[in-house]
Amino acid sequence: MESSQRHRYNSGIIGNCAYIAHIGMDSDINWLCWPTFEDSFVFGSLLDKNKGGEFSIKPSTEIKQSRQFYVENTNILCTEIFSTDGGYRITDFAPRFEQYERYYKPLILIRKVEPIEGYPKIQVTCRPTYEYGKQEFEKQRGSNHVQYYHDNLRMRLVTTMPVSHFFENNTHYVLSKPIYLILTFGSAFEAPIERTAEEFLSRTEAYWQKWIKSASIPNFYQKEVIRSALALKLHQYEDTGAIIAASTTSLPEYPGSGRNWDYRYCWLRDSYYVLTALSHIGQFEEMEKYAAYIANISHMDTGRLQPLYGIFGQQKLQESTLDHIDGYLQNKPVRIGNQAYEHIQNDVYGQALIALLPLLTDSRFNYELQINAREWTSYILQKIKATIDEYDAGIWEFRQFENRHCYSNLFQWAGSTAALKIAKMYGMEDIAHQARVMIGKATKHIEDCYDQERHVYTNSAGGENLDASTLQLIMMNYLDPASERAKLHLSAMEKELKGENGLFYRYLHRDDFGKPKSTFLVCAFWYVEALACVGRIEEAQETLNNLIGYSNHLLLFSEDVCEQTGSQWGNFPQAYSHVGLLNAAYRIAVKLDQPTFFEKE
Repeated sequence: MESSQRHRYNSGIIGNCAYIAHIGMDSDINWLCWPTFEDSFVFGSLLDKNKGGEFSIKPSTEIKQSRQFYVENTNILCTEIFSTDGGYRITDFAPRFEQYERYYKPLILIRKVEPIEGYPKIQVTCRPTYEYGKQEFEKQRGSNHVQYYHDNLRMRLVTTMPVSHFFENNTHYVLSKPIYLILTFGSAFEAPIERTAEEFLSRTEAYWQKWIKSASIPNFYQKEVIRSALALKLHQYEDTGAIIAASTTSLPEYPGSGRNWDYRYCWLRDSYYVLTALSHIGQFEEMEKYAAYIANISHMDTGRLQPLYGIFGQQKLQESTLDHIDGYLQNKPVRIGNQAYEHIQNDVYGQALIALLPLLTDSRFNYELQINAREWTSYILQKIKATIDEYDAGIWEFRQFENRHCYSNLFQWAGSTAALKIAKMYGMEDIAHQARVMIGKATKHIEDCYDQERHVYTNSAGGENLDASTLQLIMMNYLDPASERAKLHLSAMEKELKGENGLFYRYLHRDDFGKPKSTFLVCAFWYVEALACVGRIEEAQETLNNLIGYSNHLLLFSEDVCEQTGSQWGNFPQAYSHVGLLNAAYRIAVKLDQPTFFEKE
């Protein structure tokens, strides 16, 4: 189907590892949660055009054309808008740079607006809301600023344009020279506006370009890999090291599906993939921060490890619905919190152990866990032992039924294998023995999922349904990628779950909400990796090339894609889709023995 008939998220993101803001092609900041990823939006027109507030810079007449692009190798976003009066460029960014031997990442959003054609007339609207649209901020005029306040919350907009513009309805401003709009949360901005904004812009651009220069990027698909790396970086809440799945909530996996989830949390289940991606691009600082977050949770939570946690490590993520919000394109429910924190998902123990394996075995890391290698490895191994025979909700977080899932047992196998490696390195014979026993048990459970007639591993012991997560049997080297069993397993998966252009369904059986109607993008990237693993390199490259076409105009990927239309759905941008691209590109590069374009300094 033609791209004009596809649904795309027509927005980009900016951020500084303290917050993420979404900017639409119409200039509106349609999603921004302050002061953290998990708090209420202050701008949320993505979910409700009225109650979500607005921060836009629109022309006096209808928009004839608009386009967006990033400043090369940065997270600085430019939006150019043209009307009958002329054109102008908005440069949006979140300040981030090194200062005083740490990173400066304030709750400040800066918008530079400059004419590029004619004498455009603009109207700037800044109307924040809070408590998910239930409350409006009061507005107060200052000498060169507008003060917004609600209870104890304070936001301030300082600007070089007349402040009266924000207090007179339907007034327009002729843009003859650059103007600056600086929005702050919680504190005033007390510095020269233009000079400070330009200095912050220059330093932020230098920071991001240096960060990319210091990364290891394959010598092909460079633009796509760079954008995915930059997008992934923004999803790390640097203060704690947590990496969230997405900065949005309740963008539907498919219209009318009811599959609208809050993804502003950190899934331990995905930690291995994220850390692997960061390792592949050589960003060890981010790895250590994220690994420290995982380790802290593992030490604090002495009961069961949950599938997901809050960015501060909080355990209770109570789910509720916001009935007063319209929802994205009228799709309800709008959820905050995520009930999946209550689920039993037994792959998390293996995930945690293999995620932290480098910190326990790699001499490049100087990390305190190495001192406690025995205690920590034994702790996780005991958790695997206690749960290895249990049924669970599985990777896809089924809410109404449980099974003994192949994927869960695979990561118990992988975690036990990692424990064996650690035990051998540190000479811990007792732990090595325990690890071998668990490897044997996990292997038996995995083999119970094998269908001898179809030559494929099913999603659970004794089950018939196929599941894309079992592609990991090949990628994790449980199955020798060169073996006939691996190739036949992949072939059977393709026949049932593969869609157009390499898109891949998670599964096609009914779940709590019926049959899935959209493909899950990270599964398609897993498929690319599996193709590369079994030696089908040309197909892997062709499939990856096709998948890149499902990004939006800024090379940003959603969670889900409709096979029939190629439309983007689900929370956006999805960090794990970008992780999938990074890992798929790296897997192909290794197979092709491709050099890296940038080398770690």
